[in-house]
Amino acid sequence: MKIKIILLVFASIWLGLLVRVFILSVESNHIYSKLSLKNTIRLEHIAPVRGEIVDIKNRAVAINKLGFKIQLAPHLTSRKSSHNLDEEIDKLCALLPSLDKKKIKKRYAKKESYYNHNFIDVVHFIAYEEIMPVYSTLNLRENVKIIPAPKRHYPYKNIAAHMIGYVSRANKKDIDGDALLELLGNTGKTGIEKYYNKYLQGTAGKRQIKVNANNEEIKQLMYESADEDKKLTLSLDMELQTYIAELFGDRVGAVIVMDVNGSVLSAGSFPNYDLNIFVSGMSHAMYNKLSSSLDHPFTNKLINGLYPPGSTIKPMLGLLYISTDLSSKWTVECKSSLPLGGRIFRCWKKQGHEHTDITKAIRESCDDYFYKGSLILGNQKMSMGLKRYGLSKKTGIDLPNEFIGVVPSKEWKREKYNRSWNIGETVNMSIGQGDFLVTPLQIAQQTALMATGKLPTPHIAKKIGDEVIKHELQDVLTKEELKNLPKIQNAMYHVCNRAKGTATNYLHSKVKIAGKTGTAQVIAIKQDIEKRKLERELSYYNRSHAWFTTYGPYKNPQYVVMAMIEHGGHGGHAAGSIISDIYNKLLELGYIKK
Repeated sequence: MKIKIILLVFASIWLGLLVRVFILSVESNHIYSKLSLKNTIRLEHIAPVRGEIVDIKNRAVAINKLGFKIQLAPHLTSRKSSHNLDEEIDKLCALLPSLDKKKIKKRYAKKESYYNHNFIDVVHFIAYEEIMPVYSTLNLRENVKIIPAPKRHYPYKNIAAHMIGYVSRANKKDIDGDALLELLGNTGKTGIEKYYNKYLQGTAGKRQIKVNANNEEIKQLMYESADEDKKLTLSLDMELQTYIAELFGDRVGAVIVMDVNGSVLSAGSFPNYDLNIFVSGMSHAMYNKLSSSLDHPFTNKLINGLYPPGSTIKPMLGLLYISTDLSSKWTVECKSSLPLGGRIFRCWKKQGHEHTDITKAIRESCDDYFYKGSLILGNQKMSMGLKRYGLSKKTGIDLPNEFIGVVPSKEWKREKYNRSWNIGETVNMSIGQGDFLVTPLQIAQQTALMATGKLPTPHIAKKIGDEVIKHELQDVLTKEELKNLPKIQNAMYHVCNRAKGTATNYLHSKVKIAGKTGTAQVIAIKQDIEKRKLERELSYYNRSHAWFTTYGPYKNPQYVVMAMIEHGGHGGHAAGSIISDIYNKLLELGYIKK
């Protein structure tokens, strides 16, 4: 019996061994075959060349500058290596004196690993002109690889910087969201470069090669080219853009020129910065200087600057007034002030505007008319109407991280501050003050709505490849509002062309335009102050923001031209000349026909 048990144990062990041998030799064959294949066949990805960006007249806005990157072989710090890392770096620096030995060693050490068998990037970019004299010498060194590596370049430097955006090194978060960035190294960080990054960067190619035990290439088995060089055409005109930047000078603010269908011909946020410094890298001192500036050069004021709209809101509110609870014939007696709730709400004109209808209220920017109208209409109807027009939401422009602003309401205040609404806030809202905040682009969009009765979606890209991008116009006005719109348009014409119009004396445009000025207070005026200081008497950062938004030609609206100057004071005085010169330039360039 014992012998039988012993034999059975031996039989079980041998059976187990036979089964294990079968699994290893037959069943697992395909697994080890794959592992073997990986040891002999290597797949390489080919980085695509980023597509170029051009303006409406095919001028290059973002291109790729020809250059190379330098790689060093792995394991040069190993004792078994016949070559020394310092020796290789010294040779590189001797041939290319602009290189930094410390940076090269640091980059090499970061990627050096026993398990890494790929060459290591030590120089991300070196210009074609610099490397060509020593190219053949470096190419003979077995531990050095020189690979074509284009670098993004912006020929216009700081012009339209916030619209175009820039490309720079991808961080871990970027790479986690897009594996291709591990290969490319760079990605769009702001502006059009970021919004259309997926399209511009293309897709990688593939190359399958057979290698020996020393990881040396024996044969190319497969090649698939990268999908690259994708072209993006913008609606921007860089000649006009450059002209406007010179006009604006050292002022702080924003300018936009947009056709009434939403196509942006020019857009500037000031001050701006040279895009190329982000591609090449900048010093800590330069970054600190720019980032700490009170004028915020890194902020795209067109979509991220939030400002009280001031009187630019009056045409929109006026249309709401005369299309809902008030008639177009409704008038007020402006006596320059409105006592309410223990406060006095003053009109900007100390003597008052006397008998005022909707046309006069917009032409001369009578605050009292809008104060009293708001008390009849109420906050809810005002906020709902303005939101329907497109405020307090994104315009939809093809730029990342657009802000929505604030149209204040009872519900908004309760949710944000857990406090109740008071009647004085309704009155403040009627002249674009208080918690009311908009972006300059929203005001430009609203001006297009007043010009045509259609709400456009602003856009900067005109064509992706050869395909024209189409955008629909939205119908947001009621039948009653459409019927009353000519009344508002006529009042906006008066602003720019009639006696006592708030912009009339500041214009020299060859195009007949309509518009609205605005002066948005930065600091509140105390109740006990009877005589206001003139804007020029205030310290710079206490002066009001100056708005002037227009469309033209008046009888056949084609373009919206809007300027907002931070701490500029009165809108017409601060921006009238700039607006006039822009319309004259549009004539000169043939965008507007006489």
